[in-house]
Amino acid sequence: MYALLLTQNADERAVLSLALQRAGLAVTTASDLERALHNWPDKPTDLILLALRSDEALDDVRRIRTRTTVPIVLIANQIDEDTHYELLEAGTDLVVSRPFSARLLIAQMRALVRRSGGMPLFSLPTLSVAGLNLDPGTRTVQVIGLPPKRLTHLEFRLFYTLIIHRGQVLPTEAIVEQVWGYSGKGDRDLVRGLVRRLRAKVEPDPSQPQYILTVPGVGYSFGPQEG
Repeated sequence: MYALLLTQNADERAVLSLALQRAGLAVTTASDLERALHNWPDKPTDLILLALRSDEALDDVRRIRTRTTVPIVLIANQIDEDTHYELLEAGTDLVVSRPFSARLLIAQMRALVRRSGGMPLFSLPTLSVAGLNLDPGTRTVQVIGLPPKRLTHLEFRLFYTLIIHRGQVLPTEAIVEQVWGYSGKGDRDLVRGLVRRLRAKVEPDPSQPQYILTVPGVGYSFGPQEG
């Protein structure tokens, strides 16, 4: 299993790299979040350990959550309860204040990775509905008459969630909870961006969607009936 360590402090990088290795993770390090996210489709990992500027932590977590659902561990200076709450609501799985115990951090990261495994995609059934096939094993979708297209982890989770709830309108907050795994208040832009990327892959004409329908002011639904 792999971890991405984001930090700009050389001393902390050495300590945290060792902690990740002791937790059983191979480590890739980076100092620039935007570059790491740009490379994410080619170099995904199983956990992200974030130790960048504390005043940008909330925005950093939100940017990460636009790309992945893997556990996020944040190393921060002492913060107040409101900030801690906002970080957890934004999708941080663990906030660790400096100074920290490396021994406890190792155990906490092991627990996060262990619990984040969930049901492997290859154990989910292939869905065939409304002229398309969604294959969890290969994480691909194929619309009849078109070549298969590979989906990102988030794109797959969104499409699978919409299809298994076909006939229902899923509120934006429910989609965030189902796809990202945390409270979805105020994250309409997050869902809107993911929907736009998914439509570009599955809709014959993304400007006139047939599969992923918007219900204004509420959320989204899977459009066609099974046939």
